Amino acid sequence: MHAQDAEARRTLLEAALDALDEGVHVVDAAGVTVFYNRKMADIEAMAREDVLGRRIDDVFSFPDAAGSTLLDAVRRGVRRDDVRQTYFNRRGQAITTVNRTFPVYAEGRILGAVEIARDVTSVEQLRSTAFGQAGVRYTFASIIAESAAMREVLEQARRAARTDSSVLIVGETGTGKELLAQGIHAASPRRDGPFVSQNLAAIPDTLVEGILFGTARGAFTGAVDRPGLIEQANGGTLLLDELNAMSAPLQAKLLRVLQERVVRRVGDLKDRPVDVRILATMNEEPGHAIREGRLRADLFYRLSVVTLTVPPLRSRREDIPPLVAHFIRRLNGAFGLRVEGCEPTLMDAFLAYDWPGNVRELEHVIEGAMNLMEDEAKIGFQHLPGHVRRRLEQALDEMQGDGEQRRRDARDEVVHEPAPEGAADEIGRDRPSFRQLVRDYARTVLQSALEETRGNVSEAARRLDMSRQNLQYWLREVGVDPARYRA
Repeated sequence: MHAQDAEARRTLLEAALDALDEGVHVVDAAGVTVFYNRKMADIEAMAREDVLGRRIDDVFSFPDAAGSTLLDAVRRGVRRDDVRQTYFNRRGQAITTVNRTFPVYAEGRILGAVEIARDVTSVEQLRSTAFGQAGVRYTFASIIAESAAMREVLEQARRAARTDSSVLIVGETGTGKELLAQGIHAASPRRDGPFVSQNLAAIPDTLVEGILFGTARGAFTGAVDRPGLIEQANGGTLLLDELNAMSAPLQAKLLRVLQERVVRRVGDLKDRPVDVRILATMNEEPGHAIREGRLRADLFYRLSVVTLTVPPLRSRREDIPPLVAHFIRRLNGAFGLRVEGCEPTLMDAFLAYDWPGNVRELEHVIEGAMNLMEDEAKIGFQHLPGHVRRRLEQALDEMQGDGEQRRRDARDEVVHEPAPEGAADEIGRDRPSFRQLVRDYARTVLQSALEETRGNVSEAARRLDMSRQNLQYWLREVGVDPARYRA
């Protein structure tokens, strides 16, 4: 009878929560969904059965696990009210909600967390349409930063987001400079204003002036009164991508906007006040661009109040495995596949290759490979086009060759003394490779962390200061099964 009463009360409670006009999402201490009401399923465009019983970051794209307010509540006991959050469902569709999130305690420990969400996705889309631009799709939580170098840049960007100062973002093509710029806008006091972005190298120099500064009727044949991108970004942020592609005269005109906070349309005599934050990116070192005459020194000093340098992918190889996992997860949803990862040898090649096209090149390689897959669980060399396969195989051969040469050099440096009797067969025996030593050490560290957390992968990842996705990659890489350590 008591069991029937409990089941009846549960049915009544679920019916009441389903009738709400707000989304309700409840997870347990492991981040697994235990309740998901009808409105939440509508907001996130998901079927309930695809979410219930699964971890949040297995269903939605939170590249940095701290990007999920629910996971943050479970892990750190953080309560948040009226927090805007943008994330992506398994089909890559952007969802924006305003959430109230709080942990649930019992006897001093966290049992789980509850999130109550209001859908503002349509409002975000309407704002983007109204300003004629794509809007912000990325926040700092979207940026994968396992490496110390990238974490440092991300922390600098977070601090810079608090002010209205101009920011210059420097980095090679494909490193993710625009993602960082969008993250700054999304974390800034201007986040409710427009975000307008323009690649200056993508339009002819003769059109740049009118597009940026606007035009006045009669300025030239067919000219009409039209605000430029600077005016359209009023109250928000303007990103000028590839600043060094702008001509020197237009750089001088932009400098006036920065100094006087006014803009004059082409052919107009009237100055219009503007309140806009300028972010700019460059794909070359600013000092070199100044010496070559592609960047005015006075504009550089005005824009580079804060300068962020995004490291190339070859300088942050620790980010490659989680980036690969992220791209696979996103494309699985888009392509209807169930790819689990890469074959170990291919991942070795990814880690050996220098990636001149950086993150964008890596993404394109993964996308191209998954276009050629059907029921396979792992991406292998056979899924790559010939020219890509050759480059990766060459990089892998060079890495292995360098490792063998280092081992030979080390043996040559050994001072050979008379060997004890019976030890002759030890001389010249191959030592373990550098990669094998790393794998053995990683296995020891991971086993120790799992023993301490009784097989709780999320808690082990927190203690090791790495994302859950990256930890799962290394567990597979070194052959450690978390289930063996669970009580």
